[in-house]
Amino acid sequence: MSNIIEGYLGKRVDGKKSRLPARLDFIQSATGLFLGLFMWGHMFFVATVLISEDALNTIAGAFEGSLFLSEKQPLIVSFIVFVVFCIFVVHACLGMRKLPINFRQYQIYKTHASYMKHSDTSLWFWQAKTGFILFFLGSAHLIIMLTNPTITAEISGGRMYSHFMWPFYLILLFAVELHGGIGLYRLCVKWGWFEGKDTKETRKRLSKVKWALTIFFLALGLVTLLAYVKVGYKYATQNSHAQHVENTIEKIDINAGKVRI
Repeated sequence: MSNIIEGYLGKRVDGKKSRLPARLDFIQSATGLFLGLFMWGHMFFVATVLISEDALNTIAGAFEGSLFLSEKQPLIVSFIVFVVFCIFVVHACLGMRKLPINFRQYQIYKTHASYMKHSDTSLWFWQAKTGFILFFLGSAHLIIMLTNPTITAEISGGRMYSHFMWPFYLILLFAVELHGGIGLYRLCVKWGWFEGKDTKETRKRLSKVKWALTIFFLALGLVTLLAYVKVGYKYATQNSHAQHVENTIEKIDINAGKVRI
């Protein structure tokens, strides 16, 4: 009965407001913070291909347990991805609570935003749109890594070039960097992190830091994506050349056999 009353009135039986929305907000913030920091760490990891293919393969091997196991175990990566995927789903479900669920709510938001002309309000809308994109593309990427946990420069490069996945990851890059950057900025504002005496000045500084980090990670991501396409092209060319040589040798052997006959 108490749940029914709280569902209709937003208050508990004792007349106090429910603490559930605050708890859900906290969980959403905590999962968002984890995913945002994980996103930055992940970007630095995949960018090691800019140093060398061996650097990427070595670090990837460490994630698979090469530092403490005699043989690498890709299942360790699958477990890590599974945990991240669960946190991702929780964060996405909690974020959906605040999206406009019908045209009327969307209309109210647009009217409010057009009259307020407040940058943070506009940022929230971009965060909502990129979050919608990530719900599909981010899930697809995590499922790919969950079912194909082995990471090497050759495999990743082949996925980009031979499987023509670079447009997918290009869209994912912009969506995740914009969403994550805006989300971390809004977390700082919401919870008062790094807040000084002048709130407006603090927001201006945080906004500058946010855009600087977003531009940095977008630039790093674009260069890294290009590097993976280049690696994929290299291996595709090598494999094509090797296949051509093999076919030529087979033809020579067949012709030689005909001559002997």
